[in-house]
Amino acid sequence: MEVLRKGLTGVSSVVQRTRVIRRGTATLSATRDLLEQELEGIRDAGTWKSERVITSRQGSAIQVQGQSSSILNFCANNYLGLSGHPEVIEAGKKALETHGAGLSSVRFICGTQDIHKDLEAKIAKFHGKEDAILYISCFDANAGIFEVLLSPEDAAISDELNHASIIDGIRLCKAQRYRYKHRDLKDLESHLQDTQNLRQRLIITDGVFSMDGNVAPLPDICDLADKYKAMVFVDECHATGFFGKTGRGTEEYFNLNNRVDIINSTLGKALGGAAGGYTTGPKQLIDLLRQRSRPYLFSNTLPPPVVACASKALDLIMANTDLPQKVLTNTNRFRSRMIDAGFNVAGDPEHPICPVMLGDARLASNFADQMLGKDRGIYVIGFSFPVVPKGKARIRVQISASHSEQDIDRAVDAFIDIGRKLNVVQ
Repeated sequence: MEVLRKGLTGVSSVVQRTRVIRRGTATLSATRDLLEQELEGIRDAGTWKSERVITSRQGSAIQVQGQSSSILNFCANNYLGLSGHPEVIEAGKKALETHGAGLSSVRFICGTQDIHKDLEAKIAKFHGKEDAILYISCFDANAGIFEVLLSPEDAAISDELNHASIIDGIRLCKAQRYRYKHRDLKDLESHLQDTQNLRQRLIITDGVFSMDGNVAPLPDICDLADKYKAMVFVDECHATGFFGKTGRGTEEYFNLNNRVDIINSTLGKALGGAAGGYTTGPKQLIDLLRQRSRPYLFSNTLPPPVVACASKALDLIMANTDLPQKVLTNTNRFRSRMIDAGFNVAGDPEHPICPVMLGDARLASNFADQMLGKDRGIYVIGFSFPVVPKGKARIRVQISASHSEQDIDRAVDAFIDIGRKLNVVQ
């Protein structure tokens, strides 16, 4: 009986603790109500974002929970199809065996392996820069650079539509902050004129803007930088590996011959798609980031299998320059057919981000749901506020080198069929 009483006492204690966890504080209860009101507002506005569950590896064809047949994926950042490439996967497996699952450490304590240094050297060589530093994500790379590079005596001059990670990174630094209108060179020049008394000016731009698929006017930006003695920083997440003749990004696309001072980019899109980011540029900057960049100093090192996968992906890109050309060929096919059908496709004509502009949030969500439906099997997502401005909802289609001509045509045919039913096109 004593044992039984002890057991019951233990059960009672667990129940009491569970009740406490469920109930929380009076303040938490009020906060729950506020949060639920906010969530209900999102549902009522038609901007609720559901997460579909994929049950296979990433690729141009995937398995989606609730769907009996294979689905064509047209919304991944897997621009070269390397996320599921057998050589990339094998490289990750080998590194898991030889270098382990992780380091349980930040880089400067005991978290640097030979493969980390090898990948950093490979990235620097790929971009034609002096050195490179790895981060756990490009969000961290953007969060970690500006407060190290810029002081209150400097200016950060940023495009108004730069990625959220750039905006957050600038907020962390003590530089004087200026925002120029999107791709507006006159507005940029006015800020450069107004800040000539400062020590350093850094022009900050995405190479390609991910929601619109448009490309920064980088030649003109570099000309202004030279004219006003400023530096140029470019985030190349939606360009590295697949944009430009050999995949070197926006700088190569415009034949700028190493005129960009600092590049941040990701390993989590075209370069294997797992995780990781980096900064590449002058050696002195990279050395200083290793000493002072907070996301680098206080985050665990990039896991060895991720490093090996990205390294193999870079090898494949450098060995096969046909991959970026395949992306361009597929992009041209999709864009031309969609425009001929009457769709408004935004973005640069040579970039694989192809936003199909619909305007209304509910329409975009409904259109995307029907694309996944019976007999179509096309995975796309509707984007709406707050990801894009109100009234500019869209389906952002992303083209990959792994898509076949038949895949492209099947997607366009589905767009046309549903577009006619929803009165988007005639």
